[in-house]
Amino acid sequence: MTSARPSAALQPPADTRRIGRIRSETISTAAIFALAIILILASRFVSPALGSWDQVDTIITLASFLIVVAFGQGLVILVGGLDLSIASMITLGGVLATTWNSSFGSEWVVIPAVLILCACIGALNAVGVIWLSIPPFIMTMAMGIIVASAALGYTSGTPRGASPEAFLALMKGSVGPVSAVLIFVVIFALLARALQSATAFGRRLYAVGANREAARIAGVATWRPIMAAYAISAVCAGFAGMMLVGYANGATLRMGDSYLLPSIASVVIGGSSILGGRGSFAATVGGAILLTTLGTVISALGMDQGWRTVIEGAIIVGALLLLREDLIARLRNRSAG
Repeated sequence: MTSARPSAALQPPADTRRIGRIRSETISTAAIFALAIILILASRFVSPALGSWDQVDTIITLASFLIVVAFGQGLVILVGGLDLSIASMITLGGVLATTWNSSFGSEWVVIPAVLILCACIGALNAVGVIWLSIPPFIMTMAMGIIVASAALGYTSGTPRGASPEAFLALMKGSVGPVSAVLIFVVIFALLARALQSATAFGRRLYAVGANREAARIAGVATWRPIMAAYAISAVCAGFAGMMLVGYANGATLRMGDSYLLPSIASVVIGGSSILGGRGSFAATVGGAILLTTLGTVISALGMDQGWRTVIEGAIIVGALLLLREDLIARLRNRSAG
């Protein structure tokens, strides 16, 4: 009994640990944004056209799709899951936005209808994970195959129709000298960060991801945050699909494929634990901008798309290694010594 007290006394108070974690997340977020800025500036050595404000605006526009998708993916990872249906949901959102816009004519009916359908599909993912005990990897991959096949059958292989005007205005419009999508990204990032980090819902997500059984004992209905996370992830993917058709004014059946791995990479680079319970959306935004900038530089160098995938995979592995708790502890002890 007495021997346990000194070791307990050596443990830092909960508030101190929380402050340390916040400071660590702040430093990590600042480092990611700093790296992205350095990469943008260094890209001028690749091409004089890179690194200009127009190029930065283009990077933010291209990163906007990934930022929206990564928010939903980040929530799912936060509760200890993984959403592999994102690519298909992006395609579904884009395909339905164009085809239904041509059929119904009113985008203010089409947009909510598409998002509600996406939310229902995301909820089905959660049902399989929670009550059928299907691993998230398997459940979401199967759902992705089903959705992709349904989109193929629905369009007969050729999506038709044009983007809703609201998304054309979002992706190509401006407010004075500032592009509309840049304003959207700032507002979305602020609201998403507030939802994840400054609400009771966000705290439940962290609690469920950190220790689901402890959260249940504490009175949290653990199925609700998990279902909400998967539903929001599907909605974000569908919304990103509509943003993409606003950018390209058309949909394709493979339009979401290039966002699955980057959505995971952005979250992991941002310092989120792949096991759940830890993450910062501000850092995820930095990760999305960093990956987009990297892709832009790779394109400017004339490298194949495959090299971008290789680099993204290497970044994920590197981030996972750097975020290992035992490695971080050893580095801290070595610096303290």
